[in-house]
Amino acid sequence: MTNPIVLHMARDLKHASTKNDAPIWSKLAELALKPSSVRRSINVNKINEFTKDGDVIFHPGKVLGMGTISHKITVSSFSISNAAAKKITEAGGKIMNYKEIIEKFPTGKGVKILG
Repeated sequence: MTNPIVLHMARDLKHASTKNDAPIWSKLAELALKPSSVRRSINVNKINEFTKDGDVIFHPGKVLGMGTISHKITVSSFSISNAAAKKITEAGGKIMNYKEIIEKFPTGKGVKILG
């Protein structure tokens, strides 16, 4: 049985995809509906390795706090640990939920899916 919160998020993402002609939100909706056992986790050090200053990323899984981050990024994820959120914000970055990122980037331009 899928979590009602995840179903609501997937519906919002699909609606944003249709409304804004943005396939990125549809892709994320598909990933949200996959079983949690298939979703990936990523550590902050891997995010640091694959991003540069100012990047906006969406990770369809959980962000964990192992490692450090050396530049400002904006991160949205299905789930994020407190340690990861603290490290990202201490580096000058931002954490956004899926609604905020859709509002700020309705077409998905500039948003990268990492993971």
